[in-house]
Amino acid sequence: MQDVYRVTRRVAASNASVLILGETGVGKELVASAIHRLSRRSGGPFVRVNCGALSESLLESELFGHVRGAFTGAVANRTGRFEAGHGGTVFLDEINSTSLTLQVKLLRVLQEKEFERVGDTNTLRTDARIVAASNRDLMKEVRAERFREDLYWRLNVVPIEIPPLRRRRDDIPALVSFFLEHYNEVNDRYVVHMGPGVIEAMQDYHWPGNVRELQNYIERAVVMAETDELTVDVLPACVTGKEEPSDDVPPAGDFESMAKGLVMQGISEAGSMAENVHSTIVEQIEREVIAQVLIACGGVQTKAASRLGINRNTLHKKIKDYGLGGDE
Repeated sequence: MQDVYRVTRRVAASNASVLILGETGVGKELVASAIHRLSRRSGGPFVRVNCGALSESLLESELFGHVRGAFTGAVANRTGRFEAGHGGTVFLDEINSTSLTLQVKLLRVLQEKEFERVGDTNTLRTDARIVAASNRDLMKEVRAERFREDLYWRLNVVPIEIPPLRRRRDDIPALVSFFLEHYNEVNDRYVVHMGPGVIEAMQDYHWPGNVRELQNYIERAVVMAETDELTVDVLPACVTGKEEPSDDVPPAGDFESMAKGLVMQGISEAGSMAENVHSTIVEQIEREVIAQVLIACGGVQTKAASRLGINRNTLHKKIKDYGLGGDE
């Protein structure tokens, strides 16, 4: 996180495009907001757009605006987010959710600072700085032809990757203290002491929802606490390890059961609203299988291809796509 802070402060002083990467709930919007506040554009607007929350047609109108009569329901001219963000920063969250058609128009805004409102022929200019965020590996999206490579490289001038909470468990005590103070004030409570085992339980939990999940649990604990002490009893059963196993979760043991459990975990961590779950899980498993077989074959691709039962050229392409090593 110190690297994240250092890069954030450094890039804020420039006008470069920034691509923030990280899982859902790690705080990508907070970093984007910090970039804006620390920049010379801090006096201008900070405009947020959740690209994953709108359909393609609505998102286009939201970003570029529209003129009266452009489509059914367009009863008046509307200013788009790029126009509203002139002189400030436009934050495009979940940029990976945009269609290939819309990505062409976004590329033009990034390169030329020009766009047209929907239904209009007049070209408008904007001086908005673009900060984008994605909870997926955009290079994988490029390889799958779901994201334009030219837009990826235009966005990826300065990448900032925020690690998930499970990779920075030492931050948990400070985060808990911060959220306790905040929700004590919001709810007029005075929960200031930590009961035995609370921090240990939180640091042992894997946090699939990252900081946002931690924030929600602390708010719940403040509301439910009966004294001025945050105890293990007010934490969710999943955090304390007391959650009853679901009937749908297979026991560990045979390969089929473990495979089923692994897939179920992948679907759970992806979230109920996630798309392309199949390709995400399959690609991760396939990458690991190829990596392990390569190790077993001493990195020799010919042997690995034979053991995997696939064509050597196919294996070579997959090794390149997944960024794996291996001798010719």
